[in-house]
Amino acid sequence: MSCLNSVYLVVGGGIAGVTCVESLAILHPEESLVLITASSLVKNVSNVSFYAKTIVKFDVNETEATSLQKIHPNLKIVYDSLKHIDTTNKIVTTDGGVQIQYKVICICTGGVPRLLADSNKSKRILGIRDTESVQEFQERLKNGRRMVIVGNGGIASEIVHATRGIQKVWVIRDDYISATFVDPGAAEFFQDTFKHPATEENPNKNTILRRHVFTEEDTVVALNKNLKSAALGPDWYRKLENIRNEHGQQELEIIYKVEVKSVVETDSEYPLKIELSNGRTVDCDFVISATGVEPAISFTSDQDLEKGPDGGLSVNEFQETNVKDVFAAGDVAHAAWEHAPHWFQLRLWTQARHMAGMAAKAMHARITKEEVLQDFCFELFTHCTNLFGYRVVLLGKYNGQGLGTDYEILLRVTPQLEYIKFVLQNGRLQGAILIGETDLEEMCENLILDQIDLSPFGDDILNPDIDIDDYFD
Repeated sequence: MSCLNSVYLVVGGGIAGVTCVESLAILHPEESLVLITASSLVKNVSNVSFYAKTIVKFDVNETEATSLQKIHPNLKIVYDSLKHIDTTNKIVTTDGGVQIQYKVICICTGGVPRLLADSNKSKRILGIRDTESVQEFQERLKNGRRMVIVGNGGIASEIVHATRGIQKVWVIRDDYISATFVDPGAAEFFQDTFKHPATEENPNKNTILRRHVFTEEDTVVALNKNLKSAALGPDWYRKLENIRNEHGQQELEIIYKVEVKSVVETDSEYPLKIELSNGRTVDCDFVISATGVEPAISFTSDQDLEKGPDGGLSVNEFQETNVKDVFAAGDVAHAAWEHAPHWFQLRLWTQARHMAGMAAKAMHARITKEEVLQDFCFELFTHCTNLFGYRVVLLGKYNGQGLGTDYEILLRVTPQLEYIKFVLQNGRLQGAILIGETDLEEMCENLILDQIDLSPFGDDILNPDIDIDDYFD
């Protein structure tokens, strides 16, 4: 049994684990560091661009783990999985029997797909989570005639948008599409886009302005409270766009307010029969299960690591668990500290990166006995992604999360071009959804963080004829 000694130990080769390694390479390059990763390929972030102080867009790439040794000369890589943590003696053991002595450890084991109940009975039920599952999906697409997509988050939405030449049946339990990220109005904007594509003769660029005040009877906006999303990384779906079955039909059917009851393999024309909760059955070649992730905690520990209600390891504002010198970041962690008014946790690649950077700073501070403060990025929830070919920026309480019924919504909709939604309470901006090239990201960030009273502007805050940007930049 081999044994290693290291000051820093990071477990996991996803966005969180690699970000933690990269941050430690900057903070403490002269100290020893060990990375445990089950795969020789790890995820790293590139092409980072800032739309504002906290709004960041970046690409996620897969690279050989050995490339990390170029930026951290004292990095050792162990290709294995974590089996047990002896937190008393600060020794971990891997499945392969390697023991590693550490001073501080960060667990970044990520999440695993929450698959359908019958997924273990059929290889035709795919969970889209990593490169291998995407490659298998690509092979299925080449010859498939009809697929069923289950789930209503970013992964499902991107699959519906990116795939061509195959019949698609999208099964969702909500009453509108992409409910993990957007509201019914934005869902309608997206659907209008792929139902009535714009042409030069009919650009569909008439602006619609609307203010809506919500009352206790109003149930238009679902306040998605238990949201989760897989962490493949932005733009992963571009791998699907060049794969096409030329003989397939391009059809999309969306079935709302249902769940999958059972999946049965058959000997008929289509190998799978899907029974839905409304009694309907759908025949298909394969099923994509994209219903979110669960924290990946498959190791044991000598001390109980506290878990949150979502099953993740509870961490404080410095990403430390209830056991001293054991940190966690990314999908495996549950943010158990008291959140800033406009921040909440969603399992997204952006937050995995933020949490891991914070963990690295706190680990470094523990070793060097320095003080550390929580990073500014936790002041405001932000997420930048692409849905149905549009840039989507989510800010603060973009769906009125936690605001009760005492808030109002201001919308500006230009079909085929942009969808802008402001969530206001007492005249102050609490959240926003920006779809399209709006150039309002920095202004919205400032308005939410500074809590400026917008009452004097009324509906003009989103009047396209007034450059409101000039007032607040």
